[in-house]
Amino acid sequence: MAPAAASGGSTLPSGFSVFTTFPDLLFIFEFVFGGLVWILVASSLVPWPLVQGWVMFVSVFCFVATTTLIVLYIIGAHGGETSWVTLDAAYHCTAALFYLSASVLEALATIRIQDGFTFRHYHENIAAVVFSYVATLLYVVHAVFSLIRWKSS
Repeated sequence: MAPAAASGGSTLPSGFSVFTTFPDLLFIFEFVFGGLVWILVASSLVPWPLVQGWVMFVSVFCFVATTTLIVLYIIGAHGGETSWVTLDAAYHCTAALFYLSASVLEALATIRIQDGFTFRHYHENIAAVVFSYVATLLYVVHAVFSLIRWKSS
């Protein structure tokens, strides 16, 4: 099973080959940038609690789900079943849509607070927007390649 996963086959990798196969390598970057979004949004001031709540929900949900998936892949919980390929594609498509909506809302909130908050809070929000869009891009790329893997399984 490992040679098929390493050569870009339609199965999910298990063990530490998760860190050497594409698109599964993106888990690491999704984890890092999602964590940065979570930290920055938690420490920043957003004038609309509903916006901050949605962005926090998305970043925490995706952080926890990504961590759970990568651990399950490492321990080989999928057992080579194709239903896990479907789960992987569905999760990454959902995460990409969630992060896109959260990124747009965070950018809108940041534009609105330009004059009303301190320089430090404004720059924290800008960093949160940038990292949120990077996380969105990572999830979109992972979703596209997961859909390709799903289609070929």
